[in-house]
Amino acid sequence: MSAPPGHNGGPPLEDPDPEEGWRLHCWRRARKAAWKTPGREIVLRRLARAEALGMSYRDYTREILERGRYL
Repeated sequence: MSAPPGHNGGPPLEDPDPEEGWRLHCWRRARKAAWKTPGREIVLRRLARAEALGMSYRDYTREILERGRYL
């Protein structure tokens, strides 16, 4: 296989770390799963609690995800 036009055909400047790529993949999947929209009842309960505390729904949910407990 030849290099594409404009490429000198040399080795990459940095060797990719396969373990780092796997960690990034796992982190992205976990983050996506954590921010997945919960059921309607949970959203309404969080929204009511966030409004009572003077916070946005997103900030309240972020606090739950970061600390693992409800405010």
